[in-house]
Amino acid sequence: MVNIQDLVAKTTKNLILSEPFYGLFLIGINKQFSDKIPTAGVSKHGIGMQLTVNPEFYTSLSEDHRSGLIKHELLHIAFGHLIMRDLYSNHKLFNIAADLEINQYIPEHKLPEGGLLLSSFPELNLPNKAGTKKYYELLEQAQEDGSSPSLDSLMDEMDGDSQYCHGTWDEFDELSEADKKLVQKQVDHQLKEATEETIKKQGTVPGELSELIERLMHIEPAKFDWKGYLRRFVGNSSIIYTKKLRRKYNKRYSENPGLKIKFKNHILVGVDTSGSVNNDELKEFFSELTHMHKTGHKITVAQCDTRLNSVKEFNPKKDWEIHGRGGTSFQPVVDHFNEKRGAYTALIYLTDGEAYPPEDCPKNTLWVLSSVSSMNDSLPGLVIKLN
Repeated sequence: MVNIQDLVAKTTKNLILSEPFYGLFLIGINKQFSDKIPTAGVSKHGIGMQLTVNPEFYTSLSEDHRSGLIKHELLHIAFGHLIMRDLYSNHKLFNIAADLEINQYIPEHKLPEGGLLLSSFPELNLPNKAGTKKYYELLEQAQEDGSSPSLDSLMDEMDGDSQYCHGTWDEFDELSEADKKLVQKQVDHQLKEATEETIKKQGTVPGELSELIERLMHIEPAKFDWKGYLRRFVGNSSIIYTKKLRRKYNKRYSENPGLKIKFKNHILVGVDTSGSVNNDELKEFFSELTHMHKTGHKITVAQCDTRLNSVKEFNPKKDWEIHGRGGTSFQPVVDHFNEKRGAYTALIYLTDGEAYPPEDCPKNTLWVLSSVSSMNDSLPGLVIKLN
């Protein structure tokens, strides 16, 4: 008896060899097998999406058609079709338009029987790679005019069990805007991970997704020379890390391993997450944090409004969840720095500057004001403004 999981694993391997991005993207997607759907589809899974496959249908396909089917579903996820569908009044037309868009990026011989192509509606002479929105508009006009017998026939045949109806998408239609953002955020994270792994393995990002990936991976250029400034600002203040090395000879004690001594600065970066800081300013702060991290210093981020909401080591590969959005006080971050004196070598505070100066501020404090903020010269320590 054929094991459906083994077949999907085989498809994954083949995709990694032929189209690495899609194979790596598929690895990060949860899989579910069910005979409640006629073919395959994408369904909701927690705050993300999962691939649901009908085992009997999948087993009946050739390996080429399995690869085409999987790529078809992955493209629906990457293009955001499940989240945007409820913006269109006619779901059947949208499903057709979405299929027409993504099937152009799959070799025709890999599409299972019934896969929709532009040639499926010869009387409409649809343009190549025009996008789902454009196809929806053209199909809607053709339906109103009655100018496409092929479309009318397909619409009459479509029901809840049709492979064109994408029945598993229904659960996305009623999501709140907040829930949609959570789902899309999870998908974006998976796309970024697949991209990074693809590049690491010296693969290429598919052209059909290059614009999307570029947007997800884009980091604004640094608005400040962090490498040069931190060298001068932090100076010789540093934490010493030692690591035992078996390969290195210990000159003083021959029976002991050698030591590798490394000096590394540990900077506490306070981030103002109060309600007065808008989303564009927070994006600006994240971009500057990324460039600070590239200098090689260890960066710990303390998010604060009127209280300390989060203290975590900064990781540019992970999405930044904002905690706070209340009033503003700089004191909690300063108090944290003083309580952990010796753990950090310097304090940098990213803010709009709209709060009273804190007490007992350490001497090696740098205040970084957002590009849209007003200069606040009353803050203790060095103050700069992003341009």
